[in-house]
Amino acid sequence: MGKNNSGTRLIHPILWISTLYFAMGAPFVTINAVSGIMYKDMGVSDSQITFWTALIMFSWTLKPLWSPFLEIYKTKKFFVVFTQFAIGILFALIALSLPLPDFFKYSIALFAVIAFCGATHDVVADGTYIGFLTNKEQAKYIGWQGAFYNLAKIISSGALVYFAGVLEKTKGVTHAWMIIMVIYALLFFVLAIYHYLVLPKEKEEQPKKEKTAGTVREELWEVITSFFTKKNIIWSILFIILYRFAEGFAIKIAPLFFKAPRTSGGLGLSTSDIGLVYGTYGSAAFILGSVLAGYFISARGLKKSLIWLCCAFNIPFVVYALLAYYQPSDLLPVGIAVVVEYFGYGFGFVGLMLYMMQQIAPGKHKTAHYAFATGIMNLGVMIPGMFSGMISDWIGYKMFFIWVLIATIPAFLVTLWVPFPYPENKEEYN
Repeated sequence: MGKNNSGTRLIHPILWISTLYFAMGAPFVTINAVSGIMYKDMGVSDSQITFWTALIMFSWTLKPLWSPFLEIYKTKKFFVVFTQFAIGILFALIALSLPLPDFFKYSIALFAVIAFCGATHDVVADGTYIGFLTNKEQAKYIGWQGAFYNLAKIISSGALVYFAGVLEKTKGVTHAWMIIMVIYALLFFVLAIYHYLVLPKEKEEQPKKEKTAGTVREELWEVITSFFTKKNIIWSILFIILYRFAEGFAIKIAPLFFKAPRTSGGLGLSTSDIGLVYGTYGSAAFILGSVLAGYFISARGLKKSLIWLCCAFNIPFVVYALLAYYQPSDLLPVGIAVVVEYFGYGFGFVGLMLYMMQQIAPGKHKTAHYAFATGIMNLGVMIPGMFSGMISDWIGYKMFFIWVLIATIPAFLVTLWVPFPYPENKEEYN
């Protein structure tokens, strides 16, 4: 069980790690995947959906630029609670915007503000995880962290999408998605209250620096220069960008491919079918993969495990190519494909997170440097996501998922040669 900066015992870490990383995953997944299904239902084109929903995720790349402010002002707990309340309010506003004639313009702008709040929440949530847990605890709980982060993906793209499909039959598309957005709003209000009560708070051992523009500018410059002068940082950056490069293409198009009519090369699934596939078939597989990966790394060490994690993460994208080629009409093979992909995704994702945590973040500005790493990582997902719709429109779903498989090759190459500037403490993994 972790200790805070004053050495007192805390509640068990899993009680706040689980909810904190669920709250971290929900905004990212909603913008990256769920919003696409919503906009598809409401008649927006694939190219417009993928471009704008990817572009507004730029906040997750830029978050290092304001991370020093978060280390200077207030506490991490304050920003966790504040951003969660703000996200709740913004989801409520999106619900109100959907019946308007220009709903896409207003809702995408509100999603952009959610992205900013979500990116800010990421910084302080990761800072809490790194600051209150030892390296051994980080490895022990990394699987649980990844599981609950992506449990948000399962619930959002599974249960809530399924519920939206059910509501569409009685309430209509617009009102169905209004209800889903209100559910998100209520969820974040509850999470904010819960974390206000249970989240550990760091002890302020020294006064915060003087709150001036000059102080912040100096702090930011120090954070940036110290990050880019780390040993082997260029190779590490290539690794964190390319590890998820193929995912950036696949994750945007997969739900749109599932929903597209069979005459257009899609699978013709209903909104409820998509939610059922993700929420039932995928959920157990993903959580199992994430948890097993944490114990796998804890037993072997990250360096020995990383290539296996990369294989687990990237190879399962072949299932989308098979689905696009055969276009099965039965839901069972689609469910099996999602199980394979989600298990691999869960198993492989935690390796990347732990690498950034233990091989890039260590140093004076641990929180800010981890934010830099995750921001750069998201750039590798955002850029291919922006153009995925245009590419799939151009070459069709069959060839698009072949392209996704080709896009996995750089991930294997950089994983084989990725540097480990900080030696692993073998005692911590035994």
